[in-house]
Amino acid sequence: MIMEKLKITINGVELTVGQAMTVHVALQSLATSMSKKNALGKDEHGEFMRKAYMSNVDAINKIYIS
Repeated sequence: MIMEKLKITINGVELTVGQAMTVHVALQSLATSMSKKNALGKDEHGEFMRKAYMSNVDAINKIYIS
């Protein structure tokens, strides 16, 4: 399972399993929200930012499963 091997360190502090799970759930919630077109507005900037967030979420998720 992902959580068994997931270790997250912020500013040199390793998160507990519960804290890491909270970050994971928040990230997946962001992914769900950002998967909807126009999630950050119908303008060009909003769509650019939505795609940028999704790109970063995808990159982080790839780290999870590596």
